[in-house]
Amino acid sequence: MAADGGPAEIPFETPDLYGAYPRLTDEQIDRLATEGDRLPVEPGQVLIREGEPNEQFLVVLSGSVAIVEHYGTPDERIIQVHGPGRFLGEVGLLRGQVGFYTAVGHDPGEVLAVPVERLRALVARDAILGDVVLRACLGRRALVAGMGGGFRILGSRYSADTRRLREFAARNRLPHRWIDLETDEEAEALLRRFSIGPEDTPIVIWQEHQLLRNPSNAELARLIGLPAPSFDESPRDLLIIGSGPAGLAAAVYAASEGLSTTVVEAIATGGQAGTSSRIDNLLGFPSGISGAELAERAVFQVQKFGALISVPAEATALKPRDDHYAVAFADGSTAAGRTVVLATGARYRRLVVPGIERLEGTSVYYAATLYEAQQCRTDPVAVVGGGNSAGQAALFLAGQVPRVHLLVRGEDLGTHMSRYLIDQIERHPRVEVLLHTEVSAVVGDPVLESLVIRDNRTGERRELDARALFVFTGADPSTDWLTGSVALDERGFVLTGAEAQAGTAPATWESRGRDCLILETSLPGVFAAGDVRSGSVKRVASAVGEGAMAVHLVHEHLGHKVTSGTR
Repeated sequence: MAADGGPAEIPFETPDLYGAYPRLTDEQIDRLATEGDRLPVEPGQVLIREGEPNEQFLVVLSGSVAIVEHYGTPDERIIQVHGPGRFLGEVGLLRGQVGFYTAVGHDPGEVLAVPVERLRALVARDAILGDVVLRACLGRRALVAGMGGGFRILGSRYSADTRRLREFAARNRLPHRWIDLETDEEAEALLRRFSIGPEDTPIVIWQEHQLLRNPSNAELARLIGLPAPSFDESPRDLLIIGSGPAGLAAAVYAASEGLSTTVVEAIATGGQAGTSSRIDNLLGFPSGISGAELAERAVFQVQKFGALISVPAEATALKPRDDHYAVAFADGSTAAGRTVVLATGARYRRLVVPGIERLEGTSVYYAATLYEAQQCRTDPVAVVGGGNSAGQAALFLAGQVPRVHLLVRGEDLGTHMSRYLIDQIERHPRVEVLLHTEVSAVVGDPVLESLVIRDNRTGERRELDARALFVFTGADPSTDWLTGSVALDERGFVLTGAEAQAGTAPATWESRGRDCLILETSLPGVFAAGDVRSGSVKRVASAVGEGAMAVHLVHEHLGHKVTSGTR
């Protein structure tokens, strides 16, 4: 065996430094072999081609396979080599996306090819194998993104459409690279090459020959292989709007209990939780879990039970129609459901500071994931906020950058943050907590150079060295599209239960012979779960619980009884 655990005959195999390239055991390969076929591989044979659909999970049985960058161009080069026992593919394989790299035979040998649908069924039955595959695929997606793989977005930092495309790509964890129209030397050469003027940006470039001019989020989704949303005319048992923890939990429980279920999402699966760097207080994950991994695992469960997920699909209206509800979307399509769960969550508020807009997406962020952290590994950063999201971000970034300043408007971290996070923050040598502190100005252009901060007790101002700013300052509900359809509280959150019934005509509930159910809105059969609901506890675990509870209430509304023994 080689020093890194690889076979001796492949001494140049890429070492598995990050746990992204595990080697399957003989027993695991034998189980996979019952679902696939053994295929010979010759040097130079293309097994996965960047930009094209890949419907097979490939395990190297003998020989070796190379991962190639810029395949078929003068800049072609090998970036990884994998030998027997390793498998090919990253998270896009499980999500139906196109390949984000090219894999070719390096040394002659043999691979095991398993259709993706059979793989999904197998790992659903084999928890250990499923964990190995999913963790590796997630790790590889992060590595591909870190290497600058995938498509390129060329656009101005001052363009709202550029920010929109970058946010969509980042929130969906899509490998991409941003080329700044104002500062990147590559930008001018690309504009000349494609005969495009600066006024025609942003553009998306894929594989040097595919180009989209200011695409919508849906067009970008189609480019990387996500299927276009498609809705049947007949109503589904349950239509879930939003795919954060509450929406995904509702989908898992509903589909597993036999309800025909569709989930629609405007931007990305995982919701606000999907942008969290680490969640340490979620039951069942003693070592913590990133929001991205939680989202991918949940999506896998949803698909396992047969629920449909459509991304992106932005809901614009909710209306009663005969004995069901119709939801209209921004693209003109409509979906119908006998019942509806509203799980659109909330979005972080923009920080109101003069000139901050020009820095958003370049050095001011509203999420703290690996994508953002890679932009500031050697620089001090600041985090604004006093809740759990801010604390989690500060700790995550402290493992990536030399210094993190946590700016808190209040006088005590304990007001809105969990004790376990406070303890870790107070012990961490790279985190400095500044209480009674607000950002009054940003310095720098085109990127952040420093912040002007103000002590809100004394009014004293000073400059703080920071090359990036991460903002977690509360959230507003995503309910603009529901105004006039369901009862909302003064802040725009959805009223449920007794509060919703109080604002509804008595005949609405008298005709049904019951009161409004605890998570039910002012429309019978329409429920709200998670952060979008007025009075909810803004925690991932409570959102998951409410999603599950909403399905129980859906059964009650429909007159169904949950099958005995289901959980």
